Amino acid sequence: MLLFLAEFLAQFQSAFNVFNYLTLRMILATLTALVLSLWLGPVFIRRLVEGQIGQAVRDDGPQSHLSKAGTPTMGGAMILMAIAFSTLLWGDLRNHYVWIVLAVTLGFGAIGWVDDYRKVVEKNPRGLPARWKYLWQSVIGLGAAIVLYMTAATPVETSLVVPMLKGVMLPLGLFYIVLSYFVIVGSSNAVNLTDGLDGLAIMPTVLVAMGLAVFAYASGNVVFAEYLQIPMIPGAGELAVFCATIAGAGLGFLWFNTYPAQVFMGDVGSLALGAALGVVAVIVRQEIILFVMGGIFVMETVSVILQVASYKMTGRRIFRMAPLHHHYELKGWPEPRVIVRFWIITVVLVLLGLATLKIR
Repeated sequence: MLLFLAEFLAQFQSAFNVFNYLTLRMILATLTALVLSLWLGPVFIRRLVEGQIGQAVRDDGPQSHLSKAGTPTMGGAMILMAIAFSTLLWGDLRNHYVWIVLAVTLGFGAIGWVDDYRKVVEKNPRGLPARWKYLWQSVIGLGAAIVLYMTAATPVETSLVVPMLKGVMLPLGLFYIVLSYFVIVGSSNAVNLTDGLDGLAIMPTVLVAMGLAVFAYASGNVVFAEYLQIPMIPGAGELAVFCATIAGAGLGFLWFNTYPAQVFMGDVGSLALGAALGVVAVIVRQEIILFVMGGIFVMETVSVILQVASYKMTGRRIFRMAPLHHHYELKGWPEPRVIVRFWIITVVLVLLGLATLKIR
């Protein structure tokens, strides 16, 4: 929005051309989202408390979690507001990728909002039935995948990029739609599963978003893309602004979500943020890198799959409790130790993902 104004004013004062620099708009988008989250936080928490919109806690989980019952939830709505406002303010609204990532993010957020509303307001422990949740996730995920496939301008935009192998890009054809669907929906649910401790999901989300911002910036720049031997995706650079808003809004939310949490994001936040990471990775052709940088999300998801499969086939559990973070809690790790160690692992994984830019 402000980019249009800056371009108009640049006709009279050349200093306004500075807003054409993507790096400046990334910084401003981050700060805008951060400030907005910090400003909205107390307002949201107060309203949630007044509305008695509190978290329900499983009685079969770690006993330390029983004290969390009643903590305000659905705080992810303020993250989405900060992301949407900051993206519309600093992004290039002529770029169709901006609208696609916003639509996917807000669409998955709406699914999470309905689920949270039914659980904490209507006191329905089932929330949104799983079949309906996955149906609407599939509708949005497939819709985004089809739109991206139909609007692809070059073959590389629908090819699978293999990191660390110079020039290896496998044409996917229609399988691109299938892969994109699984990445978007899978990433959404993976972040949702990870969101079980104070700050556990939001910080890895921020770190992965920052890593994807680097890939988006480089992919949208002809010189950098050629030098780094990664796909050149026209217009993808604008997604760096979107990723920056995730980082800013996420850090602002972490101010209130850090242990002991004053507010939880709920499904409205976790489903939306996971989908946002997934769709960005799809657009910049870095699905495998997302798998690496988001390793914590992958570990949490795999732990649930293994636990369910083992119990159904053998009647025995592999972990004391799934997802994985609960396993370590039941082993005696204090909650802050689990959280910070998972953050440290994510930092290492994001750095490994970024290292593939030079290892070709």
